[in-house]
Amino acid sequence: MASILVLDDERDAVVLIRKILQRKGHEVHVFTEEEEAIAFTASNPVDLAILDIKLKKMSGMEVLEELKRIKPSLRAMMLTGYPTLETAREAVKLGANEYCVKPIEIDELEEKVASVLVKDD
Repeated sequence: MASILVLDDERDAVVLIRKILQRKGHEVHVFTEEEEAIAFTASNPVDLAILDIKLKKMSGMEVLEELKRIKPSLRAMMLTGYPTLETAREAVKLGANEYCVKPIEIDELEEKVASVLVKDD
C-alpha cells in the first residue's frame, strides 16, 4: 500500500486519520510540526501528503509548495475546516490533487485517498 504523510497542528486529527488509513493497509507518518514533515519528505519515500491548510508556523499551502519543490511527483490532499473557493483554487494551482472538508467523514477520506492514489498509476 501507500506511504502517506499527514500534517495537522491538531494531534487528535492526525491520530484519527492515521487510524482510518492504517485500517486500509497504508503506512501512515503523522506530524504536527511543519519542519519535521518537510524533513521527513526530503529523506523518505512518500506517495501522498495530507495537509491541513491552517497550521502553526506556515500555511498548508506553503508546506505544499515546499514539498512539491522537494518531490514534484508527490500527490497531495488538503484539509480545511474553512472551505472557500479561493483556497480550493489555490490548492489545485499549487498541485493538490484533492480537497477534503473538516470535520472529516471516514468514507469521504477513504474514497478521496483511494482516488488520488490510483491517478496516473
